[in-house]
Amino acid sequence: MDLSIIIVNYNTKELLKQTIQSVIDTTKNIDYEIIVSDNNSTDGSIEMVEEYFPQVNLIKNKDNLGFPKGNNVAIKKSIGRYVLLLNSDTVVIDNCLEKCIKYMNSHKNIGVLGCRVVLKDGQLDHACKRGFPTPESSLFYMLKLYKLFPDSKKFGQYTLSYLHEDEINEVDSLTGAFMMLRKETIDEVGLLDEEFFMYGEDIDWCYRIKEAGWKVMYYPEAKIIHYKGASSKKKRFKTLYEFHRAMILFYDKHYRLKYNIFVTILVYLGVCVKFILSLFVNIFKKRG
Repeated sequence: MDLSIIIVNYNTKELLKQTIQSVIDTTKNIDYEIIVSDNNSTDGSIEMVEEYFPQVNLIKNKDNLGFPKGNNVAIKKSIGRYVLLLNSDTVVIDNCLEKCIKYMNSHKNIGVLGCRVVLKDGQLDHACKRGFPTPESSLFYMLKLYKLFPDSKKFGQYTLSYLHEDEINEVDSLTGAFMMLRKETIDEVGLLDEEFFMYGEDIDWCYRIKEAGWKVMYYPEAKIIHYKGASSKKKRFKTLYEFHRAMILFYDKHYRLKYNIFVTILVYLGVCVKFILSLFVNIFKKRG
């Protein structure tokens, strides 16, 4: 089998239906399977898949396992030469999956490939091509210096704003909304890190893949639409907490031993302040 398409779902019934249908409608010339790993949805998602897509391999998890663990459960059951992580709030355009497989078939050193991901307003989802969040690149990002100097490699380290969105490029990291990997790459570097829950695991995986000598590629010739944040909007505090916890997890795992204690304290303080400010903004939005 060419491709195992893995979709983790949590209470996104209608979007999930749209995602699966877009895969079926646009993918004709490859042998693939769709595996939906449902994290104990209560909105009728399971019943919808059973009714409309009986050909889909449906995994009914007893709890909300989070994004990494939900994917890992499905990866272990997959049989494709390639594995695709695909969000349940996406729409696949044209023959996106066939294009990606064809490109990876002809470039054997690519461990993971990401496509052009656009938001519903047509703008690029910048998470689909980005650098690693080093302390320096994170500071420049928080100060929005990449907006003032979009062509600067120094200030655009995280967003990679200096790389044109129409050009194929090797990057540091992709978005977990669309990541196509070789099965042999997964076998070498291991599964997603389940210490993460719903953020950061994609960056961590790309970091490990690059460390193992594989290339991480952004391939804009293929395209999907991302209706971003469909699952995370339902539990705002949990979302904000996991987002900021992921920052600390990633830093501790990959950077803490590379920097002195002063930098580490500044990173921890920065994340804490950002988390508190985000909570206040969210509270005022609710009251508004």
